[in-house]
Amino acid sequence: MILAAVIIVAAFILDLLVGDPPFRFHPVRVIGFCISCLEKLLLTFGLSGLAGGILLAAGVIGLSVGGYLAVRFLLSELHPWIAAALDFWLIYSCLALGDLLEHANEVAEPLDEIDLPRARGALQRIVGRDTGLLEPVGVARGAVESVAENFVDGVLSPLFWYTAGALLHTIFQCPTSTVAGVISVLCFKTISTLDSMVGYHHDHYKLFGRPAARLDDAANFLPARLSLVILFIGAVISSESAGAGWKVAMRDRLKHLSPNAGHPESFVAGALGIGLGGPTVYKEMTVDKPWLGDGDEEVGPDHIRRCCRLVYRSSWAAVLLMANLLVFFSFVLK
Repeated sequence: MILAAVIIVAAFILDLLVGDPPFRFHPVRVIGFCISCLEKLLLTFGLSGLAGGILLAAGVIGLSVGGYLAVRFLLSELHPWIAAALDFWLIYSCLALGDLLEHANEVAEPLDEIDLPRARGALQRIVGRDTGLLEPVGVARGAVESVAENFVDGVLSPLFWYTAGALLHTIFQCPTSTVAGVISVLCFKTISTLDSMVGYHHDHYKLFGRPAARLDDAANFLPARLSLVILFIGAVISSESAGAGWKVAMRDRLKHLSPNAGHPESFVAGALGIGLGGPTVYKEMTVDKPWLGDGDEEVGPDHIRRCCRLVYRSSWAAVLLMANLLVFFSFVLK
């Protein structure tokens, strides 16, 4: 588990340094390709309902894990360190903090320059809502909400599931804790990608995408709640209002339509003293989201940067916590 701890910290640092460069065979792209192919096959056979969605989720998760194990076995035959390099690359590829912070800053900069069209375009790359008619406050609010929500999905959940898998590797009868951690993260990332591609609540995805959506809710359930503790630590380090964040989160975290997104969003709203949520326009509909937080201060580019700083420092707290857990249990379980 010492190696597992080293890999998770090194992968986190690499993600911060270089982000997630576009690569044709990026794991998430490969997973997305498998989802598209299997979806078309299932729909061809008329499996567009709940059964088809279950088969899609099971099939893609099986392909992800099976493909990883097959490739790793072949590489380990060449040299164990080549297989370890694969593990490192996959963990690095499943983290998304660097890109998240970069994209958020790309929204803040044009807002500073009062370049609303460019700010809307930058926001459109990281949210699913329609940004074409948003005013500056709406653009800034959308960026803050995206950073807060994606802190769980793109950072904390991968760290959590990698650590959980590594700690439980003996139960899953994996040869090493690193392999178990990678399998756990791949399952999470596959579920997350499934949800982003088919987990919608309209058209033919209403039933077909439900298994993916429910799996995503389950996969983020524990990390979303853990995020309150991690964000509290990050708020203290960042000199934000940790107490107000906790208070607002305890009151508003379950108001969100998602069982998980409301946790980090409500904490950030309280810590920054702003209001998040409200009516949100998507391409298909307008969703009247509940308001989170008490703040009446207009959200602006400075709040985006403060949110990024809070998430950045919280992420460091999370990765150091997970790495220390792995090191601690490596001695306890000897």
